[in-house]
Amino acid sequence: MIDSAPLDAKEASELRQKFYNATIIERIDAHDELARFRIRPDNPIPPFKPGQYVAIGLGNWEPRLPGTQEEVVPEKRLRKLSRRAYSISCPLLDDQDQVAPVDSIDYLEFYITLVRSADSPEKKPPVLTPRLFQLKAGDRIEVQKKITGQYVLENYEPDHTILMLGTGTGEAPHNAMSAMLLAANHRGRVINVTSVRRRADLAYAVEHAKLMKRYPQYRYLPFTTRDPENLDPKHPQYVGKQYLQDLFTSGQLAEAAGDDLSPDHTHVFLCGNPAMIGYVPPGGEAPTRPGMLPILREAGFADEHDAHGPGTIRFEKYW
Repeated sequence: MIDSAPLDAKEASELRQKFYNATIIERIDAHDELARFRIRPDNPIPPFKPGQYVAIGLGNWEPRLPGTQEEVVPEKRLRKLSRRAYSISCPLLDDQDQVAPVDSIDYLEFYITLVRSADSPEKKPPVLTPRLFQLKAGDRIEVQKKITGQYVLENYEPDHTILMLGTGTGEAPHNAMSAMLLAANHRGRVINVTSVRRRADLAYAVEHAKLMKRYPQYRYLPFTTRDPENLDPKHPQYVGKQYLQDLFTSGQLAEAAGDDLSPDHTHVFLCGNPAMIGYVPPGGEAPTRPGMLPILREAGFADEHDAHGPGTIRFEKYW
């Protein structure tokens, strides 16, 4: 077993030339652990649907960000790549502040959180993001050729409500969907809801605010769980922890959206934290705090394999 970055500069450069096929053209940091990476592949991007994903990769020989969990790479893996799939986001607006769907740009945008260490001792150290967050504009990377995924907009009508519920970077595919719907002049409500720990984790807040001014049918609804007003009952604006499940069942979400969110005309998309989604595999034990899936089913919605059109739930699994 050897150190994770012992290659000399010449060999590392040769491996990059051999494997990498894309360039980071811009990195936009929300803070030290959250960033938007714009990556332009060397070859034209094949057509794809908003909501789909693609894998990106970096060599195991690349250095890791200081302060992240140490990793020991076996000799047989040292000169290979590690990859992870990410949903494709989008800039939402172009340089002229016009809505920018994914088919209007020549790069791929990813919304990524730095994972500093594994969440339990028995798990392997995170491989990709400690290396990715070392990179800057101009650095090279690998993007896999195949863009895929079934988490896409389907079977909706121009007047239907599209409700997207995400946590953290689970907002990414919803941004791509929102931009496409707005660019196509979708008449129904487009409601992009996200729950994050802190306001500092809202990396697209400026763009969403501009879109809401331009498109009256668009709502971006951000909620937090760990800012002072979530934790301190003495705070003048105290609201408690704002979980999407509670907001939906209390009616607060419908009120904020300006829509009754009825299954008669609403499509629902869920992406992010498994606890929020609430998927329980066959034979699994239901959690004490239900996720959105059982709540939505109780409200008259149905999973995509049981329904088509309004009243359908689609969810993306990140686990």
